[in-house]
Amino acid sequence: MSRSSGIQRPLAVMMRPAVHTIRPDASVVEAAQQMRAGQVGALLVRDGRRDLGIVSETDLARKALAESLDPAKTMVRGVMSEPLVTIDVAASPHDASDLMAEAGIRHLAVMDGGEVVGMLSVRDLLRYFKNWGSQL
Repeated sequence: MSRSSGIQRPLAVMMRPAVHTIRPDASVVEAAQQMRAGQVGALLVRDGRRDLGIVSETDLARKALAESLDPAKTMVRGVMSEPLVTIDVAASPHDASDLMAEAGIRHLAVMDGGEVVGMLSVRDLLRYFKNWGSQL
C-alpha cells in the first residue's frame, strides 16, 4: 500500500483487506462453505497467481441453484463472474459506486500497484455514505 492517509484514500479504509480466494476447480459447495466461514459474500477466483474473476452469493443462487446444478459437482469456473472488475485504491467512493452500478455488480476487487489488496462491497459503500455522505 502507498503512504497516503486513509482520509485521502477512503477505499483503503472501507475495503476488506483480507481477500478470500478460491480455485476455479473448487466445487460450488466449497465456495459456499468458504463464504460462510469467512463471513463474506464473494470470493476472488485465483488460479496460481492469476486472478480470473469473482464468485458471489448471487452467482451461486442464480447460476447454480436456480439451474438445479449439483453444487457438489459444479465447479466455481462454471458459475463465476468474469472478467474481474477492479478499481484502483486511489479512486473515490463515488467512482466505486458508479462502476458497480454500470457493471451491475455488488463487489469490486481493489487494486494497488497491479495487485489485489482488498474487496469492496455495496454494503461497505452504503456504510460509508451513511456515515460520511453528508460531509461530501
